[in-house]
Amino acid sequence: MIEKHTSNNGLRIVLENIPAVRSVTIGIWVKTGSRNETDEINGISHFLEHMFFKGTSTRSPQDIAEAFDAIGGQVNAFTSKEYTCFYAKVMDTHKEDALEILADMFFNASFDEEEMEREKKVVLEEIKMYEDTPDDIVHDILARASFGDHPLGYPILGTEKQLQSFTADTLRNYIHERYTPDNVVVSIAGNVDETFIQKVESYFSEFQSDFKHTEVQQPEFLANQIERRKDTEQAHLCLGYKGLPVDDENMYSLIILNNVLGGSMSSRLFQEVREKQGLAYAVFSYHSSFLDNGLLTIYAGTGKDQLPQLKDTINRTVDGLIQKGLTDKELINSKEQLKGNLMLSLESTSSRMSRNGRNELLLNEHRSLDDMIKQIDAVNHEKMQQVIDSAFRHAPASALIAPDSIS
Repeated sequence: MIEKHTSNNGLRIVLENIPAVRSVTIGIWVKTGSRNETDEINGISHFLEHMFFKGTSTRSPQDIAEAFDAIGGQVNAFTSKEYTCFYAKVMDTHKEDALEILADMFFNASFDEEEMEREKKVVLEEIKMYEDTPDDIVHDILARASFGDHPLGYPILGTEKQLQSFTADTLRNYIHERYTPDNVVVSIAGNVDETFIQKVESYFSEFQSDFKHTEVQQPEFLANQIERRKDTEQAHLCLGYKGLPVDDENMYSLIILNNVLGGSMSSRLFQEVREKQGLAYAVFSYHSSFLDNGLLTIYAGTGKDQLPQLKDTINRTVDGLIQKGLTDKELINSKEQLKGNLMLSLESTSSRMSRNGRNELLLNEHRSLDDMIKQIDAVNHEKMQQVIDSAFRHAPASALIAPDSIS
């Protein structure tokens, strides 16, 4: 049972009591990411995530680290294109300590100038590491090919130029505009009852802002093709097809399509590209859903001489889905796999906290497991064909990182 509470200031709290466990995971979710940035401040959401760990008015960065170590806690954060999350997982006896530390980081970050300069170097190394990993960076290039100059095409990490321009005032201005109560969800899951909501309220009830958000602009899906030459051993290829927004009623059909296409070891791409032809070690597909659109991505890395054969194999696999759809066996197996994944995800307080936080932040609703299983069972060949036709109706966007010597 998920308890939901909306504070007077608009902040939302969702709590799921799981009495059979001894852990509690607490997450602070903020509806902001690289999509909400401009070109001038691209990367600020991610850099701000780092800076919340770099000291408060009463704690140094080492104090924060030691405070979590002292209670045996795990703490981390991540930034996506549409949201940022700070979270901690602790034993149930230390849940109040974890909440206090997270709230201190969230509200009292000092943004010390020396710490900022140090952390800029850290993030710059992260950017360099990403650039040195072509099988990672090719996905960012695909986002640019798919969405062009729209912020959804921006890299989450930003660039060195933008990173160096950030000041404490830049961060505070961004917080004023994006870190508002109506943009924040506190999600808790584990051995904790609804009285803990009052504890959250005690830290977040004074959280105020008068800033009014503007609606995000929906991007147009583009079928651009971007190639980058790089000194690599392999050619790294990404194809992007138009996907579905996070609240689309056909989402489960698309998840099943992805599973059959390249989302598992029994998928058509894995079996054809890797197992039968030996063209790639890594080949897979995945779907990214956003508030108003989505992207179905295929990735594979292969030797430069095998790139034409790889492209041909992918195209034939996609054409096979368009022409004949899924087999009965593929549909049944994928539905069972999807239901199994849902069940397994319920065994972790971290995954429950994440699911509840993201659902509240983006959908403002929580579906029961029974409802989700009914929706999965309702997927049939007709619905699958509708999703296949929609996804593959247009030519894909593409991104390629390849050696200079490739033709």
